[in-house]
Amino acid sequence: MTRRFDLWATLTDPLIRQNPVTLQILGICSALAVTTSVATALTMAVSLTVVLTLSAGVISVIRRHIPDTIRLIVQIVIIASLVIVIDQVLQAYFIEISRALSVFVGLITTNCLVLGRTEAYARYHPPHHAMVDAFGNGLGYSLILIVIGALRELLGKGTLLGQPVLPLAEAGGWFTPLSLMLQPPAAFFLLGLAVWAIRSVRSEQAEPPQSAELVRKEPGE
Repeated sequence: MTRRFDLWATLTDPLIRQNPVTLQILGICSALAVTTSVATALTMAVSLTVVLTLSAGVISVIRRHIPDTIRLIVQIVIIASLVIVIDQVLQAYFIEISRALSVFVGLITTNCLVLGRTEAYARYHPPHHAMVDAFGNGLGYSLILIVIGALRELLGKGTLLGQPVLPLAEAGGWFTPLSLMLQPPAAFFLLGLAVWAIRSVRSEQAEPPQSAELVRKEPGE
């Protein structure tokens, strides 16, 4: 008997409980590289979510017709085709953001999250299940990127979405931007703090200490 599909759990679990970035540590390259502002983080988040959702749906539809020996090639071709479309749309309508994202839109093709969900889930489930799972994981990825992007832009520039929020010292205010927040190491530290905070609250996500295996003794000792 097949297990009943829980749409709500599939959609919401990747937000915190099964977040692909903080729990599975997937897709962190873009989290470190494109989160200098909310605008670039949001654009990358939307782009990846669209690619992930559509690729999961397409692969699920044709899953029974893909030879197992070339399944990864087929999946990458489908994902790469969607990425090219997204990249062309950004270049046509959002040229400044496209330039800010540079090569990272193209690297969605090799993002572990995208290929991981198509390989682990879409290949084994019907299209609507696969697309809900992909969309949920896209939302979880987006949540982390937008939070980190907001913190980096706010502390590094005193703005959000380009609009002044904190009064800058150079304009007579009290806030001095922290230039370190616009550097890649800042994203790394913020992501690490997010992982620590979530695993502190949700202790089931914490990995067991490796020392437990070292002190385990053989029977009879």
